[in-house]
Amino acid sequence: RRPRRRGDLVAAADFLRKNHRAPAILIGHSLGGTAVLAAAPKIPEAVAVATIGSPYDPDHILRLLKDSLGAIKAEGEALVDIAGRAFRIRKQFLDDIQGRKLGGIVARLGKALLVMHSPRDTIVDIENATMIFTAARHPKSFVSLDPADHLLSRREDAFYAGQLLAAWAERYLEMKPDEIPAAPPGKVLVRETREGKFTNQVIVGRHVIRADEPVAAGGLDSGLSPYDLLCAALGACTAMTIRLYADLKGVPVERISVELKHDKIHASDCAECETREGKIDRIERLIGLEGNLEEVQRQKLLEIANKCPVHRTLHSEVVIPTRLAD
Repeated sequence: RRPRRRGDLVAAADFLRKNHRAPAILIGHSLGGTAVLAAAPKIPEAVAVATIGSPYDPDHILRLLKDSLGAIKAEGEALVDIAGRAFRIRKQFLDDIQGRKLGGIVARLGKALLVMHSPRDTIVDIENATMIFTAARHPKSFVSLDPADHLLSRREDAFYAGQLLAAWAERYLEMKPDEIPAAPPGKVLVRETREGKFTNQVIVGRHVIRADEPVAAGGLDSGLSPYDLLCAALGACTAMTIRLYADLKGVPVERISVELKHDKIHASDCAECETREGKIDRIERLIGLEGNLEEVQRQKLLEIANKCPVHRTLHSEVVIPTRLAD
C-alpha cells in the first residue's frame, strides 16, 4: 500500500521500528518526495532523504488538480490524470498538504539530502528542485535527470536514477552490501546477486561485470546476456589478435572494431556446414579496419582474424567436466 499522507509515512515508520527496523533512507517521487521531506523530522532514524521530481510548494499540486478539486471534496476521492496516468487522490491528502510550507522544514532537516529533477519535467517545474536545494543545508546534492520526463517513463531514465540512488544511499547506510568474493587465481567466478531472476556477478581477479537477461526473457536487462558475453569474448580476442599481428608487421591500422551477432539458424540454410539437420549456432562477425591500408593488407588481417584463440576454441572439440562444489 502506498502511503498517502505524511501521517501515513510516520505510521509506517513506527510499524517498521516496532516489528523490524526503522527506515534509514527516505525516498519519494513527486508528491511522495514532498511527503518524505515533511515526515523526515518525525523519523529520527532516517539519516538521508532523496526527492525525485518533487514540488517545493504543495500548492503547486493543488493547481494541477484544479479541475478535479470539486469532485475530490464532494466525493472524498477522485481519479486524477497526471502526466497521462491515473492516480486516486483522497480528500485527506488535500487537507494534509494545504498550507504546508517546506522551507523551514528543509532548512532544519539535519539529514543528508539528494534532490533529483529533470529540466524537461512539464508537470513539476525544475524551479521546485532549486528551491528545495537552496533551502537545505549541507550535506546536500543535486542531480539533473535530463532528458527524463516527470514519471521517468523510459526504462533507461529510471535505471539511471536507481543506480545513482543506490550509490548515494550506500554512503549513509550502516548495513553494507555483501562483500564481493574473490575468484581463485586463474578462474572465473559467476555468482547470483538475487536482485532479479537472472542477475549475476562475473568476477575475474579485480574485475566485476554483470550478467543478466533482457526484460522480454524475464530479466532486468542490467547486464550482458550469456550470448552477449560469448560474442564479446570472440570480438575482443579478434581485435587483440589483429592488433598483435598489425603491430608486429608494421601494418598501419589506426583502430580495429568488431561487430558480432549471434543467431540460431536451420542447418539446411548453411551451405558450408557439415551438420545437415536441426539448428546450428551462427555468429556473424564484421571487422572494421581504420587507416590507410592496401587491399592486400586488409585481406591478410581478415585471414589473421580467424586465427584468434577464441575462434579456434569455438571450432574445436570442447570438453566441460562438471561437478558439484563441496
